Amino acid sequence: MRIALINENSQANKNQIIFNSLKKIAKKYNHEVFNYGMNDDNDANLTYVQVGLLAGILINSGAVDFVITGCGTGEGAMMACNSFPNVLCGLIIDPTDVTLFAKVNNGNAISIPYAKGFGWGAELTLDNIFDNLFSSEFGSGYPIERVIPEQTNKKILDNIKKITYKDMLTILKEIDQEFLFNTINHKSFKEYFFDNAKDIEIKEYINNIINSK
Repeated sequence: MRIALINENSQANKNQIIFNSLKKIAKKYNHEVFNYGMNDDNDANLTYVQVGLLAGILINSGAVDFVITGCGTGEGAMMACNSFPNVLCGLIIDPTDVTLFAKVNNGNAISIPYAKGFGWGAELTLDNIFDNLFSSEFGSGYPIERVIPEQTNKKILDNIKKITYKDMLTILKEIDQEFLFNTINHKSFKEYFFDNAKDIEIKEYINNIINSK
């Protein structure tokens, strides 16, 4: 699994702590991690809204399979991610949350609070969250007697989102182009995205936006 780490500007100083934990646990499960920032050396200045847009681009283009994100409370990044098609993001505060989210909701992104409650032993909580995430059987349901209705509801939700959301390429064309440019025009995005994106149309459109300036 290819995993993107994206945290917004207010929590840029936490990026390396999160990345170190994520990379360590992901390696245990043979997953690959790409750090899209933000960190103190990154030339981007991503708001939580831009984090959502970036998550939408990465998931819909096939550049990554999963997104780890967050902000001060985790709420803003979660809402922004869920604004885009094919992104299902859960708010994760403790390791139990992530186990249930993976088993019950079968999503492809999580948002973590990196200010609220992020104190002594926070790196241990991150280790446990990531370990529970990668060891979970996604979509397996919990508890056992709820497996069938939970899996059925997830399929219904996916189909509803196909109706209520525009496709990602249309969104990219209709969204404020300066906002889009500022979201993708940074070193880590250009370093990882073009080597990993699978959707040719999204890839070409993003390339045109970057080269338009």
